[in-house]
Amino acid sequence: MIYSMTGYAATTRAVDGGVLHIELKSVNSRYLDYQFRICDELRIVEPALRELIGTRVARGKLECRLSFVAASGAGKQASLNAELLAHLKTFDSQIRDALPLAAPLAVSDVLRWPGIFGDDGLDIETAAPACLALASDALDEFAASRQREGEKLSAVIRQKVASMRALLRDVEPRIPAALAAFDDRLRQRLRDAVDTVDDDRLRQEVAVFAARIDVAEELARLSTHLDEVERVLSTGGASGKRLDFLMQELNREANTFGSKSLVAELSQLAIEFKILIEQMREQVQNIE
Repeated sequence: MIYSMTGYAATTRAVDGGVLHIELKSVNSRYLDYQFRICDELRIVEPALRELIGTRVARGKLECRLSFVAASGAGKQASLNAELLAHLKTFDSQIRDALPLAAPLAVSDVLRWPGIFGDDGLDIETAAPACLALASDALDEFAASRQREGEKLSAVIRQKVASMRALLRDVEPRIPAALAAFDDRLRQRLRDAVDTVDDDRLRQEVAVFAARIDVAEELARLSTHLDEVERVLSTGGASGKRLDFLMQELNREANTFGSKSLVAELSQLAIEFKILIEQMREQVQNIE
């Protein structure tokens, strides 16, 4: 399967004391780039999450958000942890005695302090395995979304490949006639420019120039690269870098073809090649 680097997934799971929520989203990137936004209570699970995601994702700029929402019991009124509050008061006083310019603790700081509402928070011993299980479920959904997107990208690229093959089939029969017409014009220009040139020398000059403008090799390589693009798409897996390289090779052959196309008709076809290659390259940039 071909996977896009663009994907999204979000799942939740109930645990003792509340609900875990994880959100995964990614966009294209040259390498695998993590960004974690995890609540303080669950920060300890970040290394395990990083390792788990690394086994499932090869490329992309991925953002992982993990949070815990504590359950509010019916009719239960929140109460402050008096012991912790006393400690915070002592610490605040000690710090401001040592540093007179230090700002005192704000009410909002106290209310956000871990454990300030007692022991109704998260039990990390049981929450850590739950977080990894939740992340695994999210990665299944995340991979499915990237696969659906990848299938669409693959279909677009195959369509462009088919269009390029149609152009190749269209251009190949025209080349002999175009070269013959250019050959006649070149011979006439040489005769007009040099009246004393003999036929043997004329044929040599025309043959040398014809070899320089022969595009058969470029067309053959274009066809070969298109075969490879289709093979990579059929093989699947992490193929974005390989496809990106093939786009560079296709573009190089199209440029060479264009530089040798001294007939307006062939020059226009070279432009059509480059347009299709650029359209494919834009899609390839999103493939893992």
